[in-house]
Amino acid sequence: MSIDIDVDAIVALAERLIAIPTENPPGNCYRECADLLFEELHNVGGFEIRGDGECIQAFCGRGRRTLYWSGHYDVVPAQSADQFQPHVKAANLFGRGSSDMKAALAMMIYAAAAVRDRIGDHGRIGLVFVPDEETAGPRGSRFLAERGWLGVDAIGMLTPEPTGGVVWNANRGAITLRVTVPGRAAHVGRQFEGANAFERAIPLLDDLLATKREVESRETAHAIAPSAARRSILMLGGCAEAGSNFNVVPETFSFTIDRRINPEEDYEQEKIRLCDLIGRHGAKWQAIQEGAAEATSSEDPLAIALARNIERVTGRPVAFEMCPGLLETRFYAALGIPALAYGPGLLTVSHTPNEFVPIANLAHCAEIYARTALEMLS
Repeated sequence: MSIDIDVDAIVALAERLIAIPTENPPGNCYRECADLLFEELHNVGGFEIRGDGECIQAFCGRGRRTLYWSGHYDVVPAQSADQFQPHVKAANLFGRGSSDMKAALAMMIYAAAAVRDRIGDHGRIGLVFVPDEETAGPRGSRFLAERGWLGVDAIGMLTPEPTGGVVWNANRGAITLRVTVPGRAAHVGRQFEGANAFERAIPLLDDLLATKREVESRETAHAIAPSAARRSILMLGGCAEAGSNFNVVPETFSFTIDRRINPEEDYEQEKIRLCDLIGRHGAKWQAIQEGAAEATSSEDPLAIALARNIERVTGRPVAFEMCPGLLETRFYAALGIPALAYGPGLLTVSHTPNEFVPIANLAHCAEIYARTALEMLS
């Protein structure tokens, strides 16, 4: 079976997408990027296109059974403006979002276009382009899910995250909180009139450190490398802030907690445990992001088809692993839809100043997605 993929068109569109600085936070240029994707889909032709807020869904094929390919167009903030000037060097495409995951969005469009006429009445490919993945999806996948627009008639979902050659069939859950300990300001010379929020936080931090030791003794049964990555996670103080000056008793002390939960753990139970501990010390908390762990069996028909086509195209058998972070597969898996991540990018360079994607990986991934769609929708 021959599949003709227009790799030059993929790279050209990827360069145009990378040049739009969709940094998140704060969420810049979403409309501009969505408009470009809409325009490209219209120009390629053969898609039924629907825009919902800053999300775009586009379908090709005539059946109801839908295999979704979903990707995000927001990127983490750049280290310099030069990262929004894409360039090709040594068969790699460089720029912010090249690996995670704007080049993969272009790949999705042209992979679907290459096989849409072969699908016929058997089903359809559903392309989904969303913002806000880097901040848990309130204007993206969560927006679609809350309105019942996500995964309609789905038989499965693939997302081209930068998996570096493996398939992610599971992801950790996340509870990220900002904790604030109250105090009362006073001049250092009259500190007895104040209440030092930083010092008040120490007993809470002692209890959290004890919880951290217990939590991080747990290990997942899912495959993930290296072995240290198998442990559950409770990270303290990713961001921390206290007081207004060195000679003023701090009126507040705030810090973040990032709890990453393995699929075997009880998400709700872990959240209650953490929030109850904070409350017992008189502190307040605010949720920054929340998401449950999810997993799809490597024996699911979608997983088997994807693995078969990866080996067929690349010549290498594929490993299934758990993603070390959150994945938007969780929104689909929560609805009982098999959901997997496999993409052309490399996690090792994503979010870094020298982010890039190998162009050969784009070509391979496009063929893998196209072949998998034909197999699942035949």
